[in-house]
Amino acid sequence: MFQWRPVGEQTITTVSLGRGTGDEGAAIPVPQLIIALDCDRPMAAPSRHVLDGLDEVTFGRGDRRVRRDGTTLAVRLPDPRMSTEHGRLVRQGGGWVLDDPSSKNGCVVNGSLMRRRALADGDVLELGHTFCLFRVAPAATGEPDLDADQLTVTRPDLATFGGDLERAFARLTRIAATDVPVLIHGETGTGKEVVARAVHELSARRGPFVAINCGALTESLLEAELFGARKGAFSGATADRIGLVRAADGGTLFLDEIAELRPHSQAALLRVLQEREVIAIGDTKPVRVDVRFCAATHRKLEDLVDRGGFRADLYARLYGYVADLPPLRQRREDLGLLVRALLRRTPGGERARFTPSSARLLFRHDWPRNVRELEKALASAVPLAEGRAITPDDLPEPLRREQARAAFPTPAPPPLDDDALRARLVSLLESHDGNVAAVARAMGKERMQIHRWARRFGLDLGSYRR
Repeated sequence: MFQWRPVGEQTITTVSLGRGTGDEGAAIPVPQLIIALDCDRPMAAPSRHVLDGLDEVTFGRGDRRVRRDGTTLAVRLPDPRMSTEHGRLVRQGGGWVLDDPSSKNGCVVNGSLMRRRALADGDVLELGHTFCLFRVAPAATGEPDLDADQLTVTRPDLATFGGDLERAFARLTRIAATDVPVLIHGETGTGKEVVARAVHELSARRGPFVAINCGALTESLLEAELFGARKGAFSGATADRIGLVRAADGGTLFLDEIAELRPHSQAALLRVLQEREVIAIGDTKPVRVDVRFCAATHRKLEDLVDRGGFRADLYARLYGYVADLPPLRQRREDLGLLVRALLRRTPGGERARFTPSSARLLFRHDWPRNVRELEKALASAVPLAEGRAITPDDLPEPLRREQARAAFPTPAPPPLDDDALRARLVSLLESHDGNVAAVARAMGKERMQIHRWARRFGLDLGSYRR
């Protein structure tokens, strides 16, 4: 499970602040602020802001806009739960510090209310109901302040704020125009078929995109599926079948889970790659084909070759261009982009909203099944919410289990001074979405005491309720 990385005020992330790359493969990491998700407006475009060259970033409520003035970046967000002046980021040495001495509701960093905090790569900031991510990583090309709709992409599915992934997608776009085979590595659910389809569409090949899961078929059935069969060639072959290779003639054949191919099928596929022709089962006459091969696997084929589990000559034929897709936990800067794109494809998703507690779980979860798991989580949460804001109860059990394990622990009882008491009260109101009874139980007090404290500190209890 992903854990927030603790960092105290005494430690500040040290980074190289230069921009650009020494060469195409050596991108320089730079500090960035990703405005990732507005809980009330998740369809709003996320944005990326490079902090290189700045000394201060200020936050406040207002019409959404970003303005650079010398070494200061002023960020205004249409979040009614933010104060007019809602804290700032300040450069200290080689790193950045959150400083929020006076905003009404404070800032939350990695699930805990903070007034001052040195930031580390991957820290999640909550400003009102807006979630931001602090990253120190290679940046995508473009203006220093770049929103999702300004990203230069050849396909929407290839949009990213990550500089390394952007460069990988750019190279893949150039490769797509050739006939070079493409091998895609990546964990389950990282979007290997999505990338394969993008390669096909960018190739301008006039034939179809045909996909087959090599791990879902027995060896004998796989050969019939790939190469076709003559009527009567085996039991059940009641008609001639051309097979998927010939069906993909002029287009792209996507071989998912290629590592699951049995040795005999590997040999038969090698012949197709070498000769560009197929022989159907039960036939003796080869048929020429014009097919672009794209394969994918979550296993390292090179390791399988070394252990004798995959043919070296077939690997050499497939190894035209290799694309490695990072897991979702390594590209959290794109989480808002992905939520927005997936909600667009989900019935009712464009009207979706999140409570802060449910959005926290999205950013905290390790997503072991990657983008596919995120897609399924949103697809079920939207109808369960029935038009209200999505709560943790609407999310799948693995995410709810994290909340049950006190993913965001209640702060220890504070000293009896007003600042500490107010900070704890705000934190609990945020965690319990304004449920006064739940806050009272957490603090061991009566409900009326919570109401008295709220009046004393000028807190609007209704603003926390979802």
